[in-house]
Amino acid sequence: MNARLESLPGHGEAMDRMYRIQRHFYDASRRYYLLGRDQLLDRLAPPPGGSILEIGCGTGRNLIGVAQRHGDAKLFGIDISQEMLKTALGSLNRLGFDRRVRVACADATSFDPLASLGQRGFDRIYFSYTLSMVPEWRVALRHAFSLLSDDGELHIVDFGQCEGLPRSFRAVLFRWLDLFHVAPRAGLKNELAKIPGASVHFEAPYRGYAWLATIRRRPAGPQSRDP
Repeated sequence: MNARLESLPGHGEAMDRMYRIQRHFYDASRRYYLLGRDQLLDRLAPPPGGSILEIGCGTGRNLIGVAQRHGDAKLFGIDISQEMLKTALGSLNRLGFDRRVRVACADATSFDPLASLGQRGFDRIYFSYTLSMVPEWRVALRHAFSLLSDDGELHIVDFGQCEGLPRSFRAVLFRWLDLFHVAPRAGLKNELAKIPGASVHFEAPYRGYAWLATIRRRPAGPQSRDP
């Protein structure tokens, strides 16, 4: 397995402090409320031998799921927390996926995929409950879209706005999420619509508890011809 785990200042240090202990029980606790993750993984459907990147791969839980679903895919992951990547590397190694995955400690808003991962672009990129934790999430979103191959897809699952749930539930949930520096992005759908050249499919399952989106490059129109 290839890995670059240089620590990052600022937000990376903050995430390391938060997850230094939490990483040991993160997956056991989050499985009950990070809804829609497996639904996203099932939809990736990369081309044969395609490349898949997870931005904010955390403990490696999703990368393992992708590896199990897509045996010939080239897998990559980045995370800003060196502590979380320690858990990811250990889990991937134990399950025998260490030769198939390359990970790096990197900032979602500005990483150079060639320098960090040895790959210029990707057939599939996904954010799984990540944008709600990235301060400059709009920048991260557009940067990810810029790294797609011509036929690539960007997939997102994250907390929604609980549109179909009681306001009291939403208020309690959002206060609790704030303790973990998680901020559901109310403007996500509008921001996706602003990305030049993007075609967006958007869903709000679980009565809006989660939001799912698939973003593709819009096919170029026919070239104009001189009369």
